[in-house]
Amino acid sequence: MLSNIFSLSFLVSLLAGTIRLATPILIPALGQIYTQRAGILNLSVEGTMLMGAISGFTVACATGSLWLGLLTGIVVGMLFSLIMAWLSITVRANQVIAGIGLNILGAGFAAYLYRVIFGIRSLPAQIDSFQQINIPVLSDLPIIGQIFIQHNILVYLAFLLVPLTWFVIEKTTFGLKIKAVGEHPKAADSKGISVYRIRYSAVLIGGAYAGMGGAFMTIAYMNSFTESVIGGRGYISVAVVIFARFLPSRAMWGALLFGLASALQLRLQALGAAIPSQLLLMLPYLATIAALIFASKKAEFPSAYTLPYSRLER
Repeated sequence: MLSNIFSLSFLVSLLAGTIRLATPILIPALGQIYTQRAGILNLSVEGTMLMGAISGFTVACATGSLWLGLLTGIVVGMLFSLIMAWLSITVRANQVIAGIGLNILGAGFAAYLYRVIFGIRSLPAQIDSFQQINIPVLSDLPIIGQIFIQHNILVYLAFLLVPLTWFVIEKTTFGLKIKAVGEHPKAADSKGISVYRIRYSAVLIGGAYAGMGGAFMTIAYMNSFTESVIGGRGYISVAVVIFARFLPSRAMWGALLFGLASALQLRLQALGAAIPSQLLLMLPYLATIAALIFASKKAEFPSAYTLPYSRLER
């Protein structure tokens, strides 16, 4: 057993799996950087990812177009997050309660849609998912090629979103407005910045990313939909944002950390390790708890984090 664990092939497969499994955590985490920087705690990421997963899978299955399925997942993610935006910004409801409620709604509605569309089957409906990209010469490189150059296109797009998110947040006027409404919405409002519009935009962007992450799970990682397809990744992505202190580069490393925990438990199960499978399945969630314990103490939250804003209040 130990000889297999410390072998080069185990390490290569572990690192390649880490990158793949980090992707559906990284994408929604990057979206939540926009949302949480604007002062909104959106805990409905899990439900949003489920809605993106079922809608993306259904459209890809019906049309045969994986890209159309991905686009549908993004749009549905935005529409579902619009409910969260309305509740937290317009209605000014408690953001924690609203997010948990929408997660329950998303889980139930996604399962209902699957039953209505595909019926009850002995085997789940399946599609041909995105295939890995084979780059001549590079894909055949030993070790490096196996780890970095044998993934599907959405994996690479996810990691390209890291510098893009950093640029938008740090180097654009829109990013400056997001940080302004998250830190001091009254001051931003006095300067002519629409707090409501910016916060709505931030929540919708977060929903688009979450929908993309959910669609990734069904049309790029797996080739089917199940009610447990997201498996807590929405909650983990929210934790990654706090762990990363709202920085895209740190979010990438945080997602890779949780991806490593997930890949490790899968590889150990495949080797038949003499460890109860239930304990192995706990690894990603234990890593999440540990990261929150150590990182939350140093995290600097926006001053108006989770606080609703009203122009009528002084």
